[in-house]
Amino acid sequence: MAKKEISAGGVVYRKENGELHIQLILDRYGKISLAKGKMEPGETIEQTALREIEEETGVIGEIISPVDIIAYTYYNSVHGEVDKEVHYYLVEAKAGQLKPQIEEINEVAWYDPHEAWSRQQQGGYDNNNRILHKALTLLEVDL
Repeated sequence: MAKKEISAGGVVYRKENGELHIQLILDRYGKISLAKGKMEPGETIEQTALREIEEETGVIGEIISPVDIIAYTYYNSVHGEVDKEVHYYLVEAKAGQLKPQIEEINEVAWYDPHEAWSRQQQGGYDNNNRILHKALTLLEVDL
């Protein structure tokens, strides 16, 4: 039976002077992505999402709503097949300063929603299209 692994993260947004911004990261593979990471013992999935966002990007957020779950299987040289689930939430930035966790990601920045969508389409992971699209719909952004 495959090992199960749960990760969580979020589509982080902020509203500044009436402007909506979406946070995107550039991961260590040079791809556009969303902050996320593995669940630690004793954590809820929501706690994992908020901790990982803070660790990777420096932003302290608040979960507004679930977005969706991506599920896939990958091969690990130690454990063999791993069934992975990544839970994504819509997260509003409340505090903190943008600061990439250099060990994990290359950069983090805020983008206008349409710019964020276009960057995701051009340089992101395909399975994140659905996540970002759903999050933008929740934020009432017309693409």
